[in-house]
Amino acid sequence: MPRPTVTVIDELGRQFGDIDIYLFDQLLRGRIARASRVLDAGCGGGRNLVYLIHQGFDVWGIDASPEAIAAVRALSADLGSRLGAERFTVQPVERLNFDDAAFDVVISSAVLHFARDEAHWWAMVTEMWRVLAPGGFLFARLAASIGHETRVRLVGGRRYVLPDGSERFLIDEDFLMNATDRLGGQLVDPLKTTVVQALRSMTTWVVRKSAPA
Repeated sequence: MPRPTVTVIDELGRQFGDIDIYLFDQLLRGRIARASRVLDAGCGGGRNLVYLIHQGFDVWGIDASPEAIAAVRALSADLGSRLGAERFTVQPVERLNFDDAAFDVVISSAVLHFARDEAHWWAMVTEMWRVLAPGGFLFARLAASIGHETRVRLVGGRRYVLPDGSERFLIDEDFLMNATDRLGGQLVDPLKTTVVQALRSMTTWVVRKSAPA
């Protein structure tokens, strides 16, 4: 099979940026409607927002890093977006200044595994859940011990040293299933874990907030 040309690669990059492949899957399934109000909680430089900004979605982003917010504001401007700078603000995930039920989709990509301990993990999750509207869903990608149980070393408070030498807060299947129950949510998809040989594992957790009966 011939390799994609540079032109094809460049075009895909312009359309989708470096979007998380599992978030791209949610788009392909039509789960993020154009009318959705989307928050990227821990947006970094906006790697998951390129397509959404291009397509005129109602996008908001927060990050604890001023440098990251400056980068995503510049990205939005470069994409010709009419979104104002106020759409991208410096905020910690565990203390969001949005109203309850303000968003239809909350994205948390490679953020939760930086939790200092379980209390911090829950502080971030409950804040994202608070600003999520009933019927909406939280998309999270986070590091896991799944598939690397014998290759990680506990240092305390669910923080482990990974085979690649980094230290992360790691979850497993039981932890996320219990978290889903505690939130009163419902899994949109079964948990999916990508195991990178001898390095790390990343789990996708997509959970819907139940609408009132």
